[in-house]
Amino acid sequence: MAENREWKLTEKEEKLLAMLREIRFGEVVIHVADGQPVRAEEVRKSIKF
Repeated sequence: MAENREWKLTEKEEKLLAMLREIRFGEVVIHVADGQPVRAEEVRKSIKF
């Protein structure tokens, strides 16, 4: 059964979304604690052989 639920973003979630929108392409690792993003790491360099 689906719930009709309105989601309100927290300040941390808004910051995460803003950061993701600024990234043109790439990879991000998001660390979550207690259901909230606490740290995001943008992968800068990957070397494939």
